Parts: sequence; C-alpha cells; structure tokens
Amino acid sequence: MTALRRKLVRDVRRSWTQVLSIAAVVGCGVMAAMSMRSTLTAVARARDVYYTEYRFGDVFASVKRAPESVRADIASIAGVGTVETRVTMSATLDVPGLAEPATGQIVSVPAIQRPMPNDLVIRAGRYPAGESEVLVSEAFARANGLEPGDSIGAVINGRWRWLRLSGVATSPEFVYEMGSGGFMVDNRRFGVLWMSRDPLERAAGMDGAFNNVTLLLAPGANELEVIAALDRVLAPYGNAGAYGRRDQVSNAVIVDELHQLRAIGLVFPLFFVLTAAFLLNIVLSRLIATQRDEIAALKAFGYTDAEVGRHYLGFAAAAIAVGAMLGLLGGAWLGARYTALYARAFRFPTLVHENDWAAAAVAIAVSGGAALLGALGAVLRAVRVPPAEALRPESPGRYRPLVVERLGLGGHVPTSVRMVLRTLERRPWRTAASIVGVGLAGALMVAGLSPWDAVRRLMELQFERIQREDVTVAFVEPKPARAARELGSLHGAMVVEPFRSTPVRLRHGARWRKTQLLGLEGTGVLRGLFDMQGHRHAIPPDGMVLPLSLAEALGVGAGDTVDVELTEQGSVRRPVAVAATLDEMIGASAYVERRVLNGLLREGDVASGAYLAVDESAQAAVYARLKRLPGVAGTSSRAAMLENFRKTMAENIKTSVGIIVFAACVIAAGVIYNQARISLSERGRELASLRVLGFTRGEVRTMLFGEQAIVTAIGIPLSYLIGSLCAAWLMKLFQAERHRVPTVVHTSTYAIATAVVLVAAIGAGLAIRRRLDGLDLVAVLKTRE
Repeated sequence: MTALRRKLVRDVRRSWTQVLSIAAVVGCGVMAAMSMRSTLTAVARARDVYYTEYRFGDVFASVKRAPESVRADIASIAGVGTVETRVTMSATLDVPGLAEPATGQIVSVPAIQRPMPNDLVIRAGRYPAGESEVLVSEAFARANGLEPGDSIGAVINGRWRWLRLSGVATSPEFVYEMGSGGFMVDNRRFGVLWMSRDPLERAAGMDGAFNNVTLLLAPGANELEVIAALDRVLAPYGNAGAYGRRDQVSNAVIVDELHQLRAIGLVFPLFFVLTAAFLLNIVLSRLIATQRDEIAALKAFGYTDAEVGRHYLGFAAAAIAVGAMLGLLGGAWLGARYTALYARAFRFPTLVHENDWAAAAVAIAVSGGAALLGALGAVLRAVRVPPAEALRPESPGRYRPLVVERLGLGGHVPTSVRMVLRTLERRPWRTAASIVGVGLAGALMVAGLSPWDAVRRLMELQFERIQREDVTVAFVEPKPARAARELGSLHGAMVVEPFRSTPVRLRHGARWRKTQLLGLEGTGVLRGLFDMQGHRHAIPPDGMVLPLSLAEALGVGAGDTVDVELTEQGSVRRPVAVAATLDEMIGASAYVERRVLNGLLREGDVASGAYLAVDESAQAAVYARLKRLPGVAGTSSRAAMLENFRKTMAENIKTSVGIIVFAACVIAAGVIYNQARISLSERGRELASLRVLGFTRGEVRTMLFGEQAIVTAIGIPLSYLIGSLCAAWLMKLFQAERHRVPTVVHTSTYAIATAVVLVAAIGAGLAIRRRLDGLDLVAVLKTRE
C-alpha cells in the first residue's frame, strides 16, 4: 500500500462519521432513483409481455345491436388482422356478505376455449361450460372471498338468476378494474364476469347479434384509418364510437401511472444529488484547511498536483462508494415494496420485481459525479497552494463590524451572540450553503407530502361537494325520467335527481376527443360543478361546460362552438356552444343541463339513471331492494367509494411517507452534523480557551449550537419556499389529459416538515455535544491551530 493510500485510509477512519453522513445522502439518492426506475421497468415489462402473449386488443367499439353478419364487413377493412365480436352488458350482483349491490360487467367468451383477443388467464378453476357458469375476475373474487363453486345472484336484463363460479381469471382488458363513471378501483363492488356466448346472447336478447367488437391490427396498419372505417361500418347500429388502446380505460390508467413514476424518479433524487455535492465541498474544504502543512510536505517530497488531487478526490470517492452500496441495497428493498403495491393494484399474471442495474449505474454516476463536482473546488484549492505558502498557517479573517454593530445595535446584543454571528458572517458562502442544505431537507418533506395533500383536496371536493348523493343508480337503457323519479318511492329515499349521459365525440377542426356528455339537473343539489379551488359553477341553461384539460386538447374556449357527435344515434352531429370551461381535478365528462341533452338527442324527458339521497337508517333496505330491481344496470355508494378510497390511500401512504421522512432526516442530520462538526474542528482552540477562562460547558455549547440554531431557523422558512416550488413542478409533471392535480400544501405538511428538521437537528446536536463535552482542553491548546 502506498503512502498516500495509507494516509487516505487514516483520513477516512478519522472522519468516519462525516463520511457515513455523506454516504447516507448519496445512498438515498441512488435508492430513490433505482427503486422508482426498477418499479417502472417491472410494471412496463409485465404490461408489454401480458399484452403480447394474451393479445390485448388494438381497437375497441360498442354498438346497441349489430347482426353477426357485419363481422365479415369488419374483417374486410384494410389493416384488420383479427375480429372478435362479443356480447357485453352490465348486471346488478348480489354478493354474499356484501350489503350494497355490486356491479358486474359480463363479457361473452366462445363456448370452447380458443386463442382470442383479450385472452383469459385462468388462475383457479376451469373454463365456463354450463348455462349459468361464469368466470369471475381475480380482484373481485379476492376482495369478496369468492372461490370456484360459489354462487352469486344477478339481475341480467331485468331477470333474477343465480350464477355459479367455475373459476377465477384475469384479462389484459381489465388489468385495472374500474366501473364506468368511476375514477378509482373498487374491487369489492365492481367485477368482471365471463360467460359463454350462447347463454349470454339469450339472457341479453341478442341472439345472432353482438354489441361489442375488439380488433387486432395487421402489422403496419394505420390505427386512425381503421377506426374511421370501423365507425362507418357500425354507424347504422348505434355505434358508440371506436377507439384505440390510448383511450381504453384500463390501459389509460397504467399509462398515467407510469408517467407519474417517471416524474417522481426525476424530482426526488435531485434533493440528494445537490445535498451530497454541498456536503463533500464543505467537508473536503475543512480537511484540506487542516492539512496545509501535510500538502506542503507531499509536494516537497515530489508528489505532483495530480497525485495530491487524486488523493483528496479519493476521500470523496470513499463516501460515494459506501453510499452506492447502501443505495443499491435500499433501492432493491424499496423497489420490491413499490412493485408489491402495484401488484395489488394491477392484475398482471406475473409482476416480478427485477432490479434495474442500468438505472442503478446511471443513478450512481449522476450522484457520484455531482458529489465529485462539489468536491472539485476544494481539491483545486489544495493543489494550487505553493509548498512555501502551505507551510504557513492560514491568514486570519479580516475583521469587520457585524451588521448589528453597523446598525448601532451592538450594545444590545450579548457578547456570546455576537461571537456566534461573527462566525457566521466570516464565512457567508458556507453559511448560505448550510441554510440551503437545511432548506432542501424540509423541502423534501413539503414536496413529498404535497401529493397526499392534493389527494385530500380531491376527497374533500369529490365526496363532500361534487358527489352529495348517497347512491347512484344506472339504468340498463335510458328510460323516461318518471322512472327515475319513481325511485323516490323506495323507503328512505329523500331526494331523487335524474341524470342523462351519452357517449360522444367532440370535434373542433381536425381535433377530436371521445368522452361522455353528462346532463345534470340545473337546480340539482346532489351533483354540482366545482373547480379545483372549491368554487361552485352553475350549469348554463344552454351551451356546454368543458373541463379545462378537454378544452385545451380541443383548442377551444368559452364562446367557441364544438361539433358534438352523438354516437348513440349513429354519429349524428350537432353544433353546441362552449358556455364555460371548468378547471376541475377529474375532467372525465362534458356537462350540459339535462333538458339540453334531451334536446340534442331529439328525445323527450329521458334519464340514464338517478342520484339518490337516502336516510342513513334505511340504506340497508334500499340496497336490498336495488339488488333485485329490474332495469338497473348498476349502483354505487358514495360511502363505500370513500371508504375504499381511504383504504387504498392509507396503504400507499404507509410506505411512501415513511421513506420520505427517513430521507429528509438523513439530509437534515447530514447537513447540520457536518456543519457543527466542522465548526467544532475550526473553533476547538477558541472554545477550549473559553473553558480555561471560566466559561461553563453550557455557555460554550450555546456558542457552538447557536450557529446551528440560526442556520436551522433560517433554513426552515426557506424549505417552505423551495418545497412549494418543487411541489408545483411535481404537480405539473403529474398533469394528464384525464386529470389535473392542483398544487396543495396544507399547514400540517409545513408543521411536519418543521418537526422532522428539528428532530434531525436535535439528534445531530446531541452527537456533537458528546464530542464537545469530551474536549481535551490541554491537547487542544497545544495544537498548532
């Protein structure tokens, strides 16, 4: 081992606590980047393999009823590879042990199992064979404790019947199972059932016909051209509008989730990269300052500037190497945890966590490169010092009056406080960097918790203002509005508000979007329009309200006219003025008054369903009645949705918040500990002299820790600013066409960030206190410094 290498080992051993604190920051950066990227890679790979092996559809379309002979016309479209016609319908389910009625989407499958688009993976049991046998989706079965051989009740096309579960299955079409009109999964109350084609045709009154089709495209096919041709073929049959994978509900959710993972993997590692660069800079600067004579001796013995520089960069490399190892271990563990969360949310046949070593290598390179860059300034200062100059002690800093003294307030400030302020003002750049370091720690908490603040805002708006109904009832087919109002005769029903919804394509010039047009009661109290700030917006008596995200996608604003293509009526187009835009969080539908939608559809007083306010004491009776009510396609409960929402968020927060708190503590403790440790090293002679002169330990502690207290006190408000800016950036990265996420930071988040920084500061202070109390006064007074 060379002399320089032995010296490096001694330096690292002597400063092991500082090396470890820097390594922890580097490790957190590597862990964050590696875990997010590994999870992203695992989910994307599982999706791609599933879609390919089980032939996920490329184009989808629904109609009211089309004869099976139309299949040949569809197959003749240029670019179509495989055609699968199906019968699908909604049903109200009576699940044992579930008080509320559940909603099932029943999808036909061939009588004999064969490869097909959106093929099934049978996880338990067997393929359905009998008249009343069905396969049930895995998520729904697990949530309700259902197994092959169990039975559930169902109202199919107005008729009650029992369905026997032959098995449990998954399909690439329903990786994320979400009912129509919902905005999040509820596996307890929504599930998918697969039934043989013939019995479902008979139950739905669709003999020799279909109402749903899935296409696989031939290689090189143009999706938009195929969609346009398919719409023309299906137009006479009540086509609801063909669409590609991008607009398929389950796939769209996965795409949005992967987009958010990329955003998180970009933002959070930046905190650690910047902090590591700062810490290495100040630690190496102090190490070099205390080894000026050693640097001079090395140069005198013939060591070149490059060799001396590499020696001190080796100190930084040691911290980076330890941090990389910690980061790899932590990244593998955290990535597996996050992948497990996605395995519960997304139903892939296999979702196995695999460490993305390429991402880990990039994370180490970026974190290490930034840290070495931070250390480079200190190293360059070391190699540029001539040997003769290095043998002399550093020149004392130039004395200048303090700011408080220049303001004439010096006499009012105690001597010990002036000493603390003088130390901070003598090194303004290091003081500023320390303040920024503390600010980054708090900012990580603020930015990390802000998504959950946004979720809480969503819960408040969605379940306390927008959705004030207790139960939503959807009909199989649109009915006269009086049928909706008759639901008010149910015992316990207090308020009933009919609604009308229909699938549409909104067109403006060359742009178009597929969505739902929702007709609400203009004077309704159960459903309203609210923006992200919680302000209520009236439903205009004529004209349409567009979510801002949808308006931006179409390139329109208030006063413009949009062509509304009513796919329910064979793609009839009607011009409708945009009365207003609405900056809402979940921009899934366009809105009009119900009578306006009735007019567009050239129909009478018609409703697609109703919102009900139900007396709490009568809800069980209402649910029991709705389970067997003919003509009802499905129901949803606001209370059940809220309960499921909270449960899902609690599972995600449990892992995420714990990691964020740990990482923020690492940054705060690393910054404050190193600042205090270096200050103690620099001022050891001064503090020992004060002790010899009669100052108590408490007074000496006050002088040392006063610096850290001021740095922390200024850094905490700065963390609010940095965290809020990072939160706004993160929310901007989260934006998608289907939803907008506001920048929300609750007061409690600032309080938590403050508490975490203070706890880390106190912990760092206690560690330094032991060194300060154990200071050898004689030894320190003998040192050359």
